[in-house]
Amino acid sequence: MNSSSHKAEYVPYHPERIGVPPLYAWPPKPKQALRYLLIDVMAPWGYFWIALAIVVWHFLTPSMETMQSFSPGWIALLWLRNAALLSIVAGGLHWWFYIRRQQGTDTKFVGPWLAQNDERFLWRDQVRDNMTFSLVSGVSFWTAYEAATWWWYANGYIHTVTFTDQPIYCLLMLWGVFFWSTFHFYLNHRLLHFKPLYQVAHERHHRNVVTGPWSGISMHPLEHAIYFTVFLLWWIVPVHPVVIILTGLFQGVSPAVSHSGFDYLKIGRRFRITTGDNFHNLHHRFFRVNYGNSPMPLDRVFNSWHDGSEEGQNVLRRRNREARTS
Repeated sequence: MNSSSHKAEYVPYHPERIGVPPLYAWPPKPKQALRYLLIDVMAPWGYFWIALAIVVWHFLTPSMETMQSFSPGWIALLWLRNAALLSIVAGGLHWWFYIRRQQGTDTKFVGPWLAQNDERFLWRDQVRDNMTFSLVSGVSFWTAYEAATWWWYANGYIHTVTFTDQPIYCLLMLWGVFFWSTFHFYLNHRLLHFKPLYQVAHERHHRNVVTGPWSGISMHPLEHAIYFTVFLLWWIVPVHPVVIILTGLFQGVSPAVSHSGFDYLKIGRRFRITTGDNFHNLHHRFFRVNYGNSPMPLDRVFNSWHDGSEEGQNVLRRRNREARTS
């Protein structure tokens, strides 16, 4: 462990102001929109999830024949596969940022570290609490929805689409996963902020005011049951099997990256890779803003957008005052 990074004083980090993606600009900006789709949305993590989904489909997924009937054996293998993938990504990021503290507080969104001796969490430990809910509940619901989707396809209730027959459609659906997931997340997230559902379920996720990689899908089981309904679109829209796996990876593993608590993972002086999502980080900190994600700016439409600037913070303060007096 880098002892010097433990002693380093936190220097406030100021991420770039969050703008509305050029994809939604008017008048249209075709070049900027294309760059946004190919680079901003996809590089590097989007391409990584797609590549990983291809590998998982070919080498780590039972055959369609096997999945024609529900069996504890192949479903357990899916669970182990999903748990391992989440553990590698979340565990690796946690080791780098929070155990080794390799880059100290450099690009860390907030000063405090993950909670210990806090009665809000199981065993009074945020990391152990987050790991338990992510693996025991989160991976189980992810696996259940994925297994049901495989059974649906394996029995011919909906036909798979191949790259050979429809290459353009398959490519578009790979991109579509990221936008469908974002749209679905906004809808279910607003639902979970409905007071009764919030008190019963979503409040548990919001205990993570300061987030870490294991916070990503650390949720109440009821929230997991809602969150992973993202798979249900593929019960009526035919896709290639890689799309089904990509959906699980993006919904189940990518939140470990976006909740890392750091804007970038830095190696040496020059290499850095984006990890955190300040847009969602602001939601964890301020609650009534940024219910969705920036690739689909529904928060802008419904007046809950916070761009991370002081101006955005002033707007939030005004809204909070109005909410208290109403």
